[in-house]
Amino acid sequence: MSTKGIPVLAALAGAAAAFGARALLRRLLLAALRRDLDLLNLGDYRPLLSRYAADAVLRFPAGEHRWSGEHRGRAGIERFLQRFTEAGLRGEVGEVVTSGPPWRMTVLVRFDDRAAGPDGAQLYANRAVLVLRTRRGRIVEHEDFFEDTARIADLERRLRELGR
Repeated sequence: MSTKGIPVLAALAGAAAAFGARALLRRLLLAALRRDLDLLNLGDYRPLLSRYAADAVLRFPAGEHRWSGEHRGRAGIERFLQRFTEAGLRGEVGEVVTSGPPWRMTVLVRFDDRAAGPDGAQLYANRAVLVLRTRRGRIVEHEDFFEDTARIADLERRLRELGR
């Protein structure tokens, strides 16, 4: 029996294992994000907040609305998440794409959010890509890029009219 093909087979097996592990990691990350977002949609932001490092930064598009700007540290991010839930916003995680090693990953998340008025009519709907940078399993940097930032300001105006 020839041993010439064994290194090639070992390399292929290693590559297959690496791809399989990466796919499993992405699926686990997607499941965790969806679980945390389901709880956020119910008003419980704590599980999502626990995923952020103590010194994390969340950057949200600037504008005339309550979420505008940079939110630093867990306390700043907690205020941001409180405003999210108080406004009646609901979100849904779509596709997740990852790059980098597990201890220092970049994660792209398609995120669709919406809000309804007291009568159930839709007040707001938008789509974003969230760019998350992690360090040792914690989010250290989070930046949102929205399909239409004017919709956020319009939501703010509508929420004020409703007294929220």
